[in-house]
Amino acid sequence: MRIALVAPPFIAVPPARYGGTELFVAHLAARLHTLGHEVTVYANGDSRMRCELKWRYRHAHWPVKDPGAGQLKNADHTAWALHDAVTYADVVHINDAVAVPFTTFFDTPTVLTLHHPHEPALSDLYARYPAIQYVAISAAQARREPMPRVEVVHHGIALDDYMLGVEKDDYVVFLGRMAPCKGPHLAIEAARRAGVRLKLAGEVQPIYRAYWEEQVLPHIGGEIEYVGEADLAQKNALLSRARALLFPIQWQEPFGLAMVEAMACGTPVLAFAGGSVEEIVRDGVSGWICRDVDDMAARLAAPAISPASCRDWAARHFSCERMVDRYLEVYEDAMGLAPVGAMADRFSAAAVAREAAAPQE
Repeated sequence: MRIALVAPPFIAVPPARYGGTELFVAHLAARLHTLGHEVTVYANGDSRMRCELKWRYRHAHWPVKDPGAGQLKNADHTAWALHDAVTYADVVHINDAVAVPFTTFFDTPTVLTLHHPHEPALSDLYARYPAIQYVAISAAQARREPMPRVEVVHHGIALDDYMLGVEKDDYVVFLGRMAPCKGPHLAIEAARRAGVRLKLAGEVQPIYRAYWEEQVLPHIGGEIEYVGEADLAQKNALLSRARALLFPIQWQEPFGLAMVEAMACGTPVLAFAGGSVEEIVRDGVSGWICRDVDDMAARLAAPAISPASCRDWAARHFSCERMVDRYLEVYEDAMGLAPVGAMADRFSAAAVAREAAAPQE
């Protein structure tokens, strides 16, 4: 199968540090390539792939400081990528909403993975393009989308990239963006109540600079340590030795790769309910779903879950192999349906008007 995978142009594939979508594309492309499929990834030139890589912008550019300029760059990159991909691909797999309107201009079967929480404006856009095969990354996300064709495929990771840690040190980890919706301030509170050291790892994005300076930075010091952004090697070092990963989300998390990465390292996840959490964390097997900060602090004293149990849960439910098998099913289903451009055209008012005005035999 000839597969075109289109990623945004801002972060390298795979990412050096932050980049959940880019990590997903890297894992998917690598496994498809290993299985013998002809895979082309459209990203930036700093990407490093074993399959074919095509780029329009040579270097990664993150974070984006000018949103308007970023949108234009993304649209330019996406239009170029799709124009090239449809000349050869059996299926085009897009990963950004900006690509959706461009599908009007071609008939190649198209799959879109939704990497974001539910947003009404985006759902309205997707509903206008019913021929695209949409993929939600959790059942919780899929339930909030109105499109008639939404499959659910959980993310998977390359388990061999993650080191199982059997011996644990006396600290816990928060891994994620320093943003209110991720709850690092609540991780700090839980760790302090439990009297446990906390290591915070993640990106401080410009949009959340005030939150960082007001609610997180003042608490750094002593038992609370900020280690910066973490690449794969640093994630392994942090997660494999941690007593637990704290995941006190404050939003409807679409998936949460950090949870699976922790499990792969043999580290249980202590999380608040919401979004995908109930699909990923199994109480007493791979972690605990906590009611509040007090409950999380109490669990920190003794998570009582073995590293082997966490690793086995990740291997059985969130492996790259399992994810790719599901995407191959999605690709085959998409290829068996009506062409994207033709079906989208059928839903346009202009097409209806043309048919009405056409001569009748």
